[in-house]
Amino acid sequence: QVRLVESGGGLVQPGGSMKLSCAASGTFLSVYDMGWYRQAPGKQRELVASITSGGSTNYADSVKGRFTISRDNAKNTVYLQLNSLKPEDTAVYYCNAAIKLRIGVTSYNYWGQGTQVTVSS
Repeated sequence: QVRLVESGGGLVQPGGSMKLSCAASGTFLSVYDMGWYRQAPGKQRELVASITSGGSTNYADSVKGRFTISRDNAKNTVYLQLNSLKPEDTAVYYCNAAIKLRIGVTSYNYWGQGTQVTVSS
């Protein structure tokens, strides 16, 4: 069984920083694209940042220059460094990964359980 386990999150003041981690565990062949999404109350889930297995990154305009996504392929882990946080960054952050279980089977999208990030003074 494949699981994405997130850590990090919590309460931080505006202008502060935080780091989220997400590790894929279980039995699988490969991990492809990984990313972070977020969902604020009353809003749709949106892509924050994504990273390919080769390290190419993509960011939402709202977080460019403030957030940094990275990954450790040996640990099947993706990170999100959040800097210069704003109250509007408050949301539940979800980890996402495209994982191939075995040869001959297409990859599937898996989600973490979500971690709350609250930016408030």
